[in-house]
Amino acid sequence: MALAVVASRALAGLQAPEVAVEVHLANGLPQFTIVGLPDTEVKESRDRVRAAIINSGFEFPARRITVNLAPADLPKDSGRFDLPIAIGILAAAGQLQCPQLADYEFAGELALSGQLRAIRGALAMACQTTQAGRMFFLPHDSAREAALVMSGKVYAADSLLQVCAHLNGVQSCEPVLVNQNSITPVYPDLADVKGQLAARHALEVAAAGGHSLLLVGPPGTGKSMLASRLPGILPAMDEQQALETAAIQSLGSQGFHTAQWRQRPYRAPHHTASAVALVGGGSDPRPGEISLAHHGVLFLDELPEFERKVLEVLREPLESQVIHISRAARQASFPADFQLIAAMNPCPCGYLGQPSGRCHCTPEQIARYVGKLSGPLLDRIDMHVQVANLSATELTSDQPAEASASIRQRVQQARDRQLHRQGCCNARLTGAELERHLHASTEVLGLLAQALDRLGLSARSYHRILRIARTVADMEGSVRLGRQHMLHAIQLRRSGLTL
Repeated sequence: MALAVVASRALAGLQAPEVAVEVHLANGLPQFTIVGLPDTEVKESRDRVRAAIINSGFEFPARRITVNLAPADLPKDSGRFDLPIAIGILAAAGQLQCPQLADYEFAGELALSGQLRAIRGALAMACQTTQAGRMFFLPHDSAREAALVMSGKVYAADSLLQVCAHLNGVQSCEPVLVNQNSITPVYPDLADVKGQLAARHALEVAAAGGHSLLLVGPPGTGKSMLASRLPGILPAMDEQQALETAAIQSLGSQGFHTAQWRQRPYRAPHHTASAVALVGGGSDPRPGEISLAHHGVLFLDELPEFERKVLEVLREPLESQVIHISRAARQASFPADFQLIAAMNPCPCGYLGQPSGRCHCTPEQIARYVGKLSGPLLDRIDMHVQVANLSATELTSDQPAEASASIRQRVQQARDRQLHRQGCCNARLTGAELERHLHASTEVLGLLAQALDRLGLSARSYHRILRIARTVADMEGSVRLGRQHMLHAIQLRRSGLTL
């Protein structure tokens, strides 16, 4: 037949809209045209497809070839359309006989030899291919991540010839299977951290309730070490969360590897990172560090060293857990349900208030240093905790610290109580939901009202302290919110703010 239609997928943020690759062979002078809003990478596929078909032992049609990528108003990018275009040409020329071609979707970049190369976003495409009820052909290096969608059928191929052999019924390919249970996440252990009982407890509260945390202390006290161990005490991800996380990772420049399955992301960008690096963007919008930390941890070390305009972009996603990117030609939305952990020194030299007297920073220098952080941003960080220097006794102690595994069990129990009661962690409670599930007496709420007047806290701080107190009560298994829970929450909110 002179017309063939092959199904594929584009990428638009986290979505993978279907693209119909329509190939028509007509009489006339040999010509190869691709229409349907292709970018430069897609237009260059003409040369790759021609060479791949010839080097795979097929005959390239000496006819007028028109390839339409529909819908025409959807931008098409990257080399993922090489394979469906080649399949469409061979089917239209009669060199490929496959009555079930409509049951498949194809994506893959072709080398000139006909070999298939890995593509970006395979997992995001596989999720929607499965929903459409089709089978998916991918390069071998991309098929394992796509096969994590257990309800789908994914085939892996090393070359165009191997794909055609399967479609012609000459040599069948077996579906790729991945044993999810054999993949165990590996995290740094909190047992490596000596001392710092207050900071360790704050980390446990943050994990139990999904709260953000600011660690304030001099250099070398273990702030970065503590932050890197937060993913190891967070509850295990369910399959839906794992798929969302993996799909976003597959859109990033580093891609996704099956060894990362169900592993909480931990992103720690350098303080020279730009606002676009954090939020994401580009002419073809891609996720930034905030979205790559979805269902995981975003750690910002040396917080005041970030440019102020970079830090301000955190304010909206901390509240909404989503990022909307708008460009002239494209719009995209990426989820951003992350936990923010930040660390900073109390002054430019880092030794303010130390007994050694090493700090010689002037009040003006300290005010300028702390002034890099806006009040609205600090107000959105739930807990502010001091991390003090360790004593020689603590450093040389042989007593083992508590391991992450036992802490994770307590965190899981507290999180289970929250999910059973309200369906989300405490940090995500709205104001109305917080009032409904708080279970606090008038006396306890009056205690917080006194603290608000004396400390000059905002309305946002009021609700955040209530959420922290609810988490502290959940960790103790208490249904009612007691006086001790409220006092502890106020301390966690204010103990680091000697700034």
